[in-house]
Amino acid sequence: MLDFLAARGGGDAYEAGLGVRRAVLGPAHVARSLDGATEFDRDFQRFITETAWGKVWTRPGLPRAMRSLLVLAITASLGREEEFKLHLRATRNTGATREEIAETLMQVAVYAGVPAANSAFRMAKAIFREEEEDG
Repeated sequence: MLDFLAARGGGDAYEAGLGVRRAVLGPAHVARSLDGATEFDRDFQRFITETAWGKVWTRPGLPRAMRSLLVLAITASLGREEEFKLHLRATRNTGATREEIAETLMQVAVYAGVPAANSAFRMAKAIFREEEEDG
């Protein structure tokens, strides 16, 4: 069932994942995450880079902006505030528009609940306001 996570030929999943992770989240964030890794979480950092970024985000079936919107919907639905904010800021790198984000959060309201969407809309408005103030 999870065959898509098996290594695909033609390249190293870690290196491919590192490239996508940097492109989406920004090189500074990725550097902080990897530089801050300790013996305790080093394997986890490798796992998410190789698996999430190198084996899922690199798949050809969905454009990057759509993957970004899906991550927003899932993290909003699960109430994962830190990850939601991280990926919301990353939309400037993925091409997801504010209109698409608002529509995604409307879907969250219907399928995951109004409180989850309300919280996500509140966080998004604050982040958009920060970005506008920063120019």
